Amino acid sequence: MWSVAVLCCILWGSAFPMIKVGYSAFGVASGDTSSIILFAGCRFLLAGILTIIIFSVVEKRLLLPTRRALPCIGILSVFQTVLQYLFFYLGLAFTTGTKASIINGTGTLFVLLISCFVFRQESFSIQKLTACILGFCGVAVSGLTGLSGLSFNKGDLFIILSAVSYAMSTVLMRRFSSVDNPASLSGYQFILGGGVMIIIGFCMGGKLCASGIGSIGVLIYLAFVSAFAYSLWSFLLKYNDAGRVSVCGSMTPIFGFLLSLIILREQGTGLLSNVFGLLLVVLSMVISNLAPKRDCN
Repeated sequence: MWSVAVLCCILWGSAFPMIKVGYSAFGVASGDTSSIILFAGCRFLLAGILTIIIFSVVEKRLLLPTRRALPCIGILSVFQTVLQYLFFYLGLAFTTGTKASIINGTGTLFVLLISCFVFRQESFSIQKLTACILGFCGVAVSGLTGLSGLSFNKGDLFIILSAVSYAMSTVLMRRFSSVDNPASLSGYQFILGGGVMIIIGFCMGGKLCASGIGSIGVLIYLAFVSAFAYSLWSFLLKYNDAGRVSVCGSMTPIFGFLLSLIILREQGTGLLSNVFGLLLVVLSMVISNLAPKRDCN
């Protein structure tokens, strides 16, 4: 489980610098929310198509959604793609990236609370709570560089709502994937959610201007990251409890930081705090793995 989870986090971490590369390649300004949403929609629509193609080849049959899966796909697309990324990108328009990364780390805590107390998929335990808190603290410590205040605004609220949407999609995916193919659910919810975001982006006046074949290559890579990583993540959620899997996701910002240094050659400040944050995240994974696995009755 852990090796697959880490691979997913590495792929997602690579998306942070590659998204910035994509913005430059398509001429998207940092404050151009409509074009950012349009860019994200194109990425997820293509990711959905790639997911269906990849797993149709793997399973040697065309993956088609079953009738009973259609409501699940609709619900997942709302929480996993549309709401999560709409709130996230709107939030970034009104708050700093540092504060957004810290607040977004609360998604692991929301997963625990929703899984245990709303859907009752797991039993509550001190070990799980401790693991999630340590994972959150690791993300917070890694984002301390440049923190300029603790005041909250509407942008911060949007990021919190994005974290809640992520948590809901994580718990719902585990529930739905027990009765339907997780690859099919991931693929078609990406297609539906990406299509909705494209429409929203166009209606808001968003525009994309490709600067060459390299631009298309970046978009295809980002789509592949979403298609491959989210499909693997869905299988992890199908066979493991959501609390343990979600704690692993706390490592994504760490890999994002390291890969940004390599790909974007950004100046690395606050390296010590990032290393300490990584240690906290690893400790949270160990505690989560040692926690007894019990279902709620």
